[in-house]
Amino acid sequence: MESTVRTLDVAVYPPSKQGRGSFDGGLITERKPIGFPGEGSEVLRVGPLFYWAWATAHGPGRIGLHPHRAFEIMSYVLAGEIGHYDTMGHRSRVGAGGAQVMQTGSGVSHEETMSGAGTEFFQIWFEPYLQDALRRPPTYAEYHHGDFPLRQADGVAVKTVIGEDGPISLVAEATMHDVTIAPGKAYRRALAAGHSLAALAVAGAGRWQAAGHDDVAFQAQDFSVLHASEDAEVTAAAGADASLRLVLIDVPTEVDYPLYAKR
Repeated sequence: MESTVRTLDVAVYPPSKQGRGSFDGGLITERKPIGFPGEGSEVLRVGPLFYWAWATAHGPGRIGLHPHRAFEIMSYVLAGEIGHYDTMGHRSRVGAGGAQVMQTGSGVSHEETMSGAGTEFFQIWFEPYLQDALRRPPTYAEYHHGDFPLRQADGVAVKTVIGEDGPISLVAEATMHDVTIAPGKAYRRALAAGHSLAALAVAGAGRWQAAGHDDVAFQAQDFSVLHASEDAEVTAAAGADASLRLVLIDVPTEVDYPLYAKR
């Protein structure tokens, strides 16, 4: 029998295969599609995409002052508003659709605050070459929803967050898009050979489709990872009953520098 070489691998991780965490006595809870060892996350990294947590504040809450070094860290707000303070002297608040980005370099401490119920945000870490990053001074920048380019066509809205013509540029190679797909519509995109697409379903349900592959279904809060060994076109098709919102991060599956070993 002739063997078939798969050029695209798709895996879906429901919340039961994602990690858990909490802060401030449980006022802030997290699901972690990509977490640290021992937290329950089945996925520990996707190329230089090191960490991804979905935090929810159930009332006013605070993640106290704590240090970071080398990693590039973004907080992306889904609902409500988060406050930021760091030891470089920055204080800011960013609302839904906005982002706070630290390139932590040689070291910085920061804290996050949530002022009301219903605050939700992603915290996402990217890994540059750490030895080089440690020699750079830390930086901080904030962005608001209107700072990001948004394109709409045929029932699909694509907001560019990182890379391409988006305002955020990282040292680690990555692009990020926030995509909303109307019921019954589909979003198609290229996935280059040697790249992986990490996708978190914020709302709605859908199916991954690609030529020569069976459809793969996913639901809200599911985390998908797609690996391409050859150039591919992938489609996210929304279900007929509700809009689908996906946050998508494209990274190289492997990089040409050593990555931090999670143990």
